[in-house]
Amino acid sequence: MSLVRRVAGWQWWLLGGGLVAALYRALPAESPWSWAVYNVFGLATATMIIVGVRRHRPERVGPWYLFAAALTMSAIGDVVYQVQFFVLGWDSFPAPADVPYLLAYPLLAAGAYRLIKGRISGRDRAGLLDAAIVSTGLSLLAWSFLMRPIAADESLSAAQRLVALAYPAGDLLLLVMVVRLVTTPGARTTSYRLLLAAIGAQLVSNIGYAAVNMFTVYTDGVLDFGWILMYLLWGAAALHPSMRALSEVAPDRAERFTRGRLTLLAAASLLAPAVLTVQGFTDPAAIDWPAIAVSSAVLFLLVVCRMGGLVARVQDQAAQLRALAHNDQLTGLPNRRAWDLELSREMAKAVRSGEPVAVALIDLDHFKRYNDTHGHPAGDRLLKEAAAAWRERLRPGDLLARYGGEEFGVLLPGVTADEAAVLLDRMRTVTPYGQSFSAGVALWDGHEVPEQLVADADRALYWAKNDGRGRTAVPDGGMSPRGHMGSGTRRDADDRARASQAG
Repeated sequence: MSLVRRVAGWQWWLLGGGLVAALYRALPAESPWSWAVYNVFGLATATMIIVGVRRHRPERVGPWYLFAAALTMSAIGDVVYQVQFFVLGWDSFPAPADVPYLLAYPLLAAGAYRLIKGRISGRDRAGLLDAAIVSTGLSLLAWSFLMRPIAADESLSAAQRLVALAYPAGDLLLLVMVVRLVTTPGARTTSYRLLLAAIGAQLVSNIGYAAVNMFTVYTDGVLDFGWILMYLLWGAAALHPSMRALSEVAPDRAERFTRGRLTLLAAASLLAPAVLTVQGFTDPAAIDWPAIAVSSAVLFLLVVCRMGGLVARVQDQAAQLRALAHNDQLTGLPNRRAWDLELSREMAKAVRSGEPVAVALIDLDHFKRYNDTHGHPAGDRLLKEAAAAWRERLRPGDLLARYGGEEFGVLLPGVTADEAAVLLDRMRTVTPYGQSFSAGVALWDGHEVPEQLVADADRALYWAKNDGRGRTAVPDGGMSPRGHMGSGTRRDADDRARASQAG
């Protein structure tokens, strides 16, 4: 009993289906009992899909009901065909059985389409282009070797030609849906693989049947096992518990252009010259150049669109990487790397123009104490809002960068040291949450390297902090400090008052 309980419903279905296939093979090919086994199995598969939907309750049941309807049409077509051929001796074409057979194609395609739409959260332009490339190559293949001989057969009437072409057209439609399903993001579950295998088994038998009938009449029944396998796999796909996830929307994720996908697209793109080569070797006078030319042009345009999308994506990623490499993640300001590059560039411009270049280093006063009191998230918020407020006070050509920690750099081209100090004092007044900063200014002498200029500003910042904070220090020609008293904060004023009393 424990073993029986461990075997899932879909596994019981596969086991039972294998026994049905063995029984079908054991019975005579044209026996009514073999027909009954085949037909009952087809109708039972449609029933199992309904059972799977009721048992597992997927979010989208529409595709599964369409699949059940399609398999019911196929089973009805088998019943009608066997009655008309074996009972009534009706072997003309087209016949009543063609109606349910052909109706199964749009039902299957509609179910697959709804399943695909349910798995996509956005446009999935890349997957659509990939499916179009593969489908165009397969369409040329189907037309050249399956449909074109039927269209050129003058022994067929218009109705016979139309119905005969409808079958490979339906198979081609299913093949396109399979390709689109493969290129669609979403869960690759056991049910997903069983479903693809079911449609694949159907297509192999359908195309094999069409190919055999191009040269002779199909009678041996070998291809029937492909259709039995189709029924078997459809039932297992519906009964497997993972069918619930099959129609769920796939989460947005970065597209991966894998080697397998590249190989598939390359093979599809080479189908047009392959068809041309085969026709050239077999019958050069019958080369179907219009179909080959049209498919080649379509493939070329689709591949160009696909490569254009890939190039655009690479460019976007490169731009994002450049932004990440030159911008501070917290504040969005240029980082230390961008500061170094821009400082060297402005100094080179100043050599040509003769204009002054001033730099300043800013340090938020008592930032560690603010962090300890209010917490690190509040400290991060102070850094972001302070950076935004300060940037509003700068001119369009000025640069504010995060130099490190609570320290910021300001690059001010075209101003003197005193003008820079006044500008920094205006920035101090908009520092959020009642906070203040100390700043040190240095003016380039026209000869210093960037590191020396920044070191001068850092030395001035040290003077400003030692002189009571909340101020801007500007070195004079002899590098002694002279300060600009900023607005500061009440706490800074209290600190200075206590320091004065202690002195």
